[in-house]
Amino acid sequence: MKLVLIFGSAAVGKMSVGQELMKQTGLRLFHNHMAIEPVIEVLGYYDNKTIYELRDVFFRAFSQSDNDGMIFTFMWAFDRQEDWDYVAHVTEIFKNVGSEIYYVELVANQETRLQRNETTNRLANKASKRNLEQSRQRLLHDDQKYRLQSNPGEIPFENYIRIDNTHLEPDAVAHMIREHFAL
Repeated sequence: MKLVLIFGSAAVGKMSVGQELMKQTGLRLFHNHMAIEPVIEVLGYYDNKTIYELRDVFFRAFSQSDNDGMIFTFMWAFDRQEDWDYVAHVTEIFKNVGSEIYYVELVANQETRLQRNETTNRLANKASKRNLEQSRQRLLHDDQKYRLQSNPGEIPFENYIRIDNTHLEPDAVAHMIREHFAL
């Protein structure tokens, strides 16, 4: 089994690339808002603990399945130890069943991400992003508050690639990932 972790700043294109990578490889996509949106819908607010617990249910069930692999997308704040711990936790679930883990960091400039923040695909899949002004302010706030791009040499994992997808379409990025890791 394979686990492909796609991470990057808000609206960098994680879900769109994940959708294309799923088409090209047959790996299943679990983008971060597949857990976020139901929690917001049911509870009426964002609750990190419940979101993590819900994700864990899917990770554990998936890791025990006959599927080839999963693509998981998320934002990783490199200046927060709890995010490093969360990545270790998720990968451990899959490593315990002998999975290969692949790390994909997407980066794009803020101007591009602000444009992507309003795409039809994003808004169709992420109800919490449909208030465009609120979503824009959250993106700007997160950019200011957290370090959402790794420093050179910071990612210690063997199966790692960083892609600047500022001027690339999701299918081209997915192709790069598939080729790089021979997925």
